[in-house]
Amino acid sequence: MTPVELSRTVLHAVRRAVDAGELSVSVPERVVVKPPGPGGCGDYATTVALQLARPAGQSALRVAGVLRDRLVLVDGIRDVSVTGPGFLNISLREDRADAASVRLVSDILRSGERYGYGDDSGAGSPRVLLRCAAEPRALAVGDVLVRLLAAQGTRARIEIAGEGKGEGEREGEGQSDRRGSAPDADDRVIDVRPLPVVPDDRGALLSLGHDAGRWALLYPAGRDRVRAGDEHLAQRESNPLFRVRYAHARTRALLRNAADLGFAPAPGHIDSIGHDDFTGHPAATGRTRTADPLLTALADHPRVLAQAAAHRAPDRLARQLVAVADGLWPLLPTVLPVGEEKPSAAHRARLALAEAAGTVLAGGLSLLGIDAPDHL
Repeated sequence: MTPVELSRTVLHAVRRAVDAGELSVSVPERVVVKPPGPGGCGDYATTVALQLARPAGQSALRVAGVLRDRLVLVDGIRDVSVTGPGFLNISLREDRADAASVRLVSDILRSGERYGYGDDSGAGSPRVLLRCAAEPRALAVGDVLVRLLAAQGTRARIEIAGEGKGEGEREGEGQSDRRGSAPDADDRVIDVRPLPVVPDDRGALLSLGHDAGRWALLYPAGRDRVRAGDEHLAQRESNPLFRVRYAHARTRALLRNAADLGFAPAPGHIDSIGHDDFTGHPAATGRTRTADPLLTALADHPRVLAQAAAHRAPDRLARQLVAVADGLWPLLPTVLPVGEEKPSAAHRARLALAEAAGTVLAGGLSLLGIDAPDHL
């Protein structure tokens, strides 16, 4: 059961509890599940009971108990515990958890950089006209939205405000300068209006170069101001762009090094890893499932792409790539054999997971119009 499938399972439990009259509350659109925090247990945890308690007029512990009674009956769930004020901690059956991980990694490697794309036929869907101001941020956002919409099967083009009917257009993944064409009658018109770049920052933005400058424009939410400082060029962990691109480069280096050692990636049982973060300190409670945050981020990628397109928010994709990169860090030191250790099935499975993460990072950066170098 993948994190996305588990989220839907919890949501279904809420809906059934409402239908049975056990809860009187509006069913949320989605439920977030993620690895448990300090004091938690199991494979995943959710705060849905705390979120529903007030509107349901019941205590969070009571809501959690109602949902627990339904979730423990689900095939693939081994146990559900309630901790703290009402956290639901869910343990999956190992065979199901491993099978879901293998399916996820296999799906990513099979799809390549198009993993997470929707129906790209575009048949029967209205074309979208993106009206953008002749301003750096609006143009960058509009350009990425064309790519994101195309990934979801929606044709889009850009009209630059102030250029009259002779506007430049971008359609799908190609570009044209078709002149003198008015918007079609069935076009859905969307105004792209992120907070503009402050004029005093435009020079600094240009000095960042293409990739860092583009990240500076796209990473903040549309309502937030663009910061065009040298921090976007810093080669350190405090720079999100560096973390994303460096993580991608590391996955490519692992593939090269593994080939030198004579083994290749193969989706399979990843096995638990005895580190709780990328600093390499042993976990106090023994072996931990350090791959879970990465698997969660990878499984969530299709939803993020769809939401970034629907809400015209490339920043959601940028932050998703940071989540994938950060989830990858604990895995990196465990991929290659150490010393005289021979490559095992677990090494091949971890290499496949690292390759899948690198594939998602490369595909996401491509959608943002940013290069994903193999060497950094």
